[in-house]
Amino acid sequence: MAAKAQHLRPADSTLLSKQQDSLQQVADTILNGKTEDIRQQASDQFIPQLVRALKAPYSFEYPFDSLQSISIQYPQDSSFRIFTWGLENDNGFYRHYGAIQMNSKNGQLKLFPLFDNSDYTSNIDTVGDNKAWYGCLYYKIVQQHFFNSEYYTLFGYDANNLRSTKKLVDMLQFKNGKPVFGGPFFSYAEDTVPKPTRKRFIIEYSKKATISLSYNPEMDMIVFDHLVSATNEPGKPYTYVPDLDYEGFKWKGGKWVHIEKVFHDALPLGKFPVQQPQDQRKKNLMHPQTAEEMEAEKASKKRKNK
Repeated sequence: MAAKAQHLRPADSTLLSKQQDSLQQVADTILNGKTEDIRQQASDQFIPQLVRALKAPYSFEYPFDSLQSISIQYPQDSSFRIFTWGLENDNGFYRHYGAIQMNSKNGQLKLFPLFDNSDYTSNIDTVGDNKAWYGCLYYKIVQQHFFNSEYYTLFGYDANNLRSTKKLVDMLQFKNGKPVFGGPFFSYAEDTVPKPTRKRFIIEYSKKATISLSYNPEMDMIVFDHLVSATNEPGKPYTYVPDLDYEGFKWKGGKWVHIEKVFHDALPLGKFPVQQPQDQRKKNLMHPQTAEEMEAEKASKKRKNK
């Protein structure tokens, strides 16, 4: 006989609603506290409060949708969700916090805290568990199925510092029930000049710029702005801005394969989609022609005159 499905009880939902109100007040302080100490104390307070709330049976079903300054992202299969938030230091740098809550069948809490290791390593091309997490604020999860395994592509934002911002794409797998971040999933084998495969993809750009980096479902690929140095100083990421061109990644054979140019009809800055301006003196209003037709007619007359 099929067991009756159990869900979040109304009494637990009411309790979680009250706990959410308290969590939201603390989350506001993490974001808007006047000093780093106040913001840090709020973050330290938020973590155990969140854990206590999540200990309610089947808490995974409670959306916590009032936590506006806390990002909560789900994959397509709802097998887990990720809580992430950022804490601004007084020097303008950011540190990130987070946790992965698994959707357990018995409703018991299974939680993996995330420890931001990005400030302690200069090598971003790494594979790590939840204790060696490249911290950021996640804003999207895209799920792929390949060879009986699930791969979760995570899109993240890092306010970084006073001069630059970062966006990144990371990979998440669960091996032996535990999260693993990163891996050889970003291939540049099809580039004009092939480069080594990367374990995560990160772009850094000027604080004054706005760039896009996301999954486009219609194109079934990751699309992002191509960046150039506004001051012709490629060694300084904080000078990078978009140039109206786009790159991408396409999922092929269990990897994200880099596409150097997504749109091949991109126009030079300030140019219009015509080849040559028409000579107004040669226009025949009774027989309108495009620029291409006029060129073809001119070429035809030249051949006849030879």
